[in-house]
Amino acid sequence: MRHMLSSVLGRLGYTVQAAENGQAGLEALQQQDFDVVLCDIRMPEMDGMEFLRRANEEGITATIIMMSAFGSMDTALAAIRLGAYDYISKPFKPDEIELTLRKAEEREKLRKDNKALRQELATLAGECSFGKMVGRSKPMQEVFALATKVAPHSTTVLVTGESGTGKELIAQGIHALSGRKGRFVPVNCGGLPENLIESELFGYKKGAFTGADRDRQGLFPAADRGTLFLDEIGELPIALQVKLLRVLQEEEVQPIGAAVPQKIDVRIIAATARDLAREVETGSFRQDLYYRLNVVHIHVPPLRERVGDIPMLSEFFLKRYIHRLNSPVQSIAPAALSLLVRYAWPGNVRELENAIERAVVVADKNVVLPENLPAVFGIHRQDRRLDDVLGTFSIKQAQRIMERSLITRALEATGGNKSRAAGLLEISYPSLLSKIKEFMGPDE
Repeated sequence: MRHMLSSVLGRLGYTVQAAENGQAGLEALQQQDFDVVLCDIRMPEMDGMEFLRRANEEGITATIIMMSAFGSMDTALAAIRLGAYDYISKPFKPDEIELTLRKAEEREKLRKDNKALRQELATLAGECSFGKMVGRSKPMQEVFALATKVAPHSTTVLVTGESGTGKELIAQGIHALSGRKGRFVPVNCGGLPENLIESELFGYKKGAFTGADRDRQGLFPAADRGTLFLDEIGELPIALQVKLLRVLQEEEVQPIGAAVPQKIDVRIIAATARDLAREVETGSFRQDLYYRLNVVHIHVPPLRERVGDIPMLSEFFLKRYIHRLNSPVQSIAPAALSLLVRYAWPGNVRELENAIERAVVVADKNVVLPENLPAVFGIHRQDRRLDDVLGTFSIKQAQRIMERSLITRALEATGGNKSRAAGLLEISYPSLLSKIKEFMGPDE
């Protein structure tokens, strides 16, 4: 049987190595890589099922096809459960073996292609990401490089940028790479009532004021050995700016009502959408605090200044919401992507994410079309009466109008790819070419 298979497979163009039992087969697989293994069930020293178990334990990735004249459906199922790709019953014809091997060859090629693609995507993601942020444009690569460089140090960082650019994600990424043992504690300075900011930041002791019926830990002590992210730092009142400056200089806080200060080890990352340098000039922000915060300045550019990141970000958010919403959507139509790239994005990355989420929710097809984008893009599907759309009572004329409209939409959705458009329209490729010539002229 080994001689016959070696001869047949050699004539088919395969390079073949024979082994007299499972143990010899395992030793050969440990010495070099093979794409496919043809393995008998009954063999001396080590049978096929034991071979399968051992191959699985040793992480052998070759495609294994079992064969036996003594087989049954139970044996076949047991072999497949142990990792076999397929099962052939003897006696078999050479063309059965060839067909099975061709299928296995396709599987092996797909497996290798998928592995290579995953490695490529992992490499790309590593090169074009920082924490939960992605971007391959030069401005963002510079941001990622600076953030990575400053992360291991306890240096105070000031992150600036318009609303929605991802300032908090930069802070989270810095904390993740810092090696600090404590928590990442975010606080929106603009969201705290002015009369409660001090107690929220520094904490208080029981009895410090009316209603203080117990000790309360502040956000600074909560972030001990970790990172405190002060978002919208420009909203902090002047009186609190003085106390914050003292905390940064002395590395200690004094809860309200406490007799002695408390030492802390907190890394500060502040963020703002304001121009703090101008705020200093107008007296709205303390100059000494500004310089204390602005040791390392990271500016996150708005999305309109890094248009090249829009396709990558769109694909990133598309995959996120396809997974979260269990959506059948698979891609973004070139016409829709063109609109995304040309838009000014006043709400930056946050607005783009919301637009993609909406598109995935409302899409009727497995592709995001221009009309699935928010109304701000000016693309609408009008819910008008049928006679308003068609402008005729003639069934023949209406059919031509509807066919032309559907063909136009399918070509837009596929970026002019006629083969894919024919698939969307559920007609043959020659039929589509004929209709294009009929409705749109030979040059379309």
